[in-house]
Amino acid sequence: MTTASESLSRGGGERRLHPWSWLFVLIQQLKSFAFPLLVLLFTGRGNSWELWGLAGGGVLVLVSLLQYFYYRFRVEDDGIVIRSGVLQKSHRHIPYQRVHNVAVHQSLLHRLFGVAEVRLESAGGMKPEAEMRVLSLVDAQALEELVRAQGAGSQAAAGEGDGETPALPESRVLLWLSTGEVVRLGLISNRGLIAVAAAFGLLAQADLLDVLVEPWAADAVDWGRSQQLDWVGWVIGAIALLVFFVVALRALSVVLALLQFHGFTLTEQGRRLSAQRGLLTRLRANMPRSRIQAWSLREGLLHRWFGRQSLRVDSASIQAANDQRSVRDLAPVATPEKIDALIQHLLPVGHWPMQAWRRLHHRAWRRQFTFPALLSLALVGVATYINGPVGLLALLLVPLFLVRAIVWARHAGWSEEAGVIAVREGWLDKRWRFAEVRKIQSLVLVQSPIDRYHGMATLMMDTVGASPFDEPLRIRYLPADEAMALRDQLAAAMEAAPTPARTPA
Repeated sequence: MTTASESLSRGGGERRLHPWSWLFVLIQQLKSFAFPLLVLLFTGRGNSWELWGLAGGGVLVLVSLLQYFYYRFRVEDDGIVIRSGVLQKSHRHIPYQRVHNVAVHQSLLHRLFGVAEVRLESAGGMKPEAEMRVLSLVDAQALEELVRAQGAGSQAAAGEGDGETPALPESRVLLWLSTGEVVRLGLISNRGLIAVAAAFGLLAQADLLDVLVEPWAADAVDWGRSQQLDWVGWVIGAIALLVFFVVALRALSVVLALLQFHGFTLTEQGRRLSAQRGLLTRLRANMPRSRIQAWSLREGLLHRWFGRQSLRVDSASIQAANDQRSVRDLAPVATPEKIDALIQHLLPVGHWPMQAWRRLHHRAWRRQFTFPALLSLALVGVATYINGPVGLLALLLVPLFLVRAIVWARHAGWSEEAGVIAVREGWLDKRWRFAEVRKIQSLVLVQSPIDRYHGMATLMMDTVGASPFDEPLRIRYLPADEAMALRDQLAAAMEAAPTPARTPA
């Protein structure tokens, strides 16, 4: 068996994980059992079943440790062979061409021990093909480079069988974010608000919200009364408190952005993209350019104030759709000029920005206005029933929703040029969603009763790896005949275009 001190190369013997692997497996298992164990320790009532629960958790940890002690891998000319399992043996062969993404993860503890976690992911896989927890940093980097080189299609070098790793193409930096850019990203994003909302949810579930928040609020009200504040003082205090919370949330967003995207670097090596980021926990992932399925471009109000945009992509991996270790943020924040240049460089067909944008149905604003208007009327009815005539003030929302619907329809549109289909929506918060026609997996024409009444339809387009949390690729409120014609046109283009599932890049 090859020892950890020997270099990692093709054709060598079997290798173990790093000697400290058991520690990180133990930590991972303790994370899984931490919450139920704490509940048993602090909320138990002395029942002996609690001790059996703790013993059961210990047995599971021991079994998991034994499984990783029996973990072996071997690097061959055409792939990686992995043997694992204690009682139930597993023997897997993973071809290099199957690997879609190589993710190298280093937490602060990993960096202290000089190790890293490596994950090999395939296109369309729900779980990683292999998860090596943990390897030495040298072995992790060597394995990453070897898989990337072999996956690049160096058939000549593989055919020689000399055990040498093919030389990688020269690396080129496509985008690098300075600390100032990451701070702008934090000011633009709402990460702080999301974190605070999640914390409030946890406190509410644990019945701690009343204990922590209500006494503080009561003390603030008592202090105001002791100062004999008039209504002007109360208004000034409320505004000052609001400003404090806004500043605190933005500061928290900046801290979270620095933790996640500090040192963000997007590089290109041959036909593969690699992204590295993180302050305390360093993450590095790469994927072939051909695995990009769809693009999402956003320009919110704060983006425009800072003169920036954000670009994300969907990759051909179901598991990667919600995984922070995947290459999804091609440009977390950048100037429009840099993002346009990045898209033009990476988009294999067509061009960007699109030139000919087409409008939606001329009554699209009605469809956008219908639901908010009905909701406003329902709110008016409830508010009037509870508060009397004062509830009629909610009618002021109706003209606001009407203006919003008209402006939205005026700026919405779609375009199909040179094998690329694109949709744009929004005014204050602008969003573009586009994809190559040959990457579309399915087309669905949707018509609600209201759509049929207005003579319009919505065309839904699905791609591999689309995140359920992102806006779908769809064209809403098209004239019905135009939607059917576009569906037939795209279907013909999908059938004519070659779409290999696992073409090495």
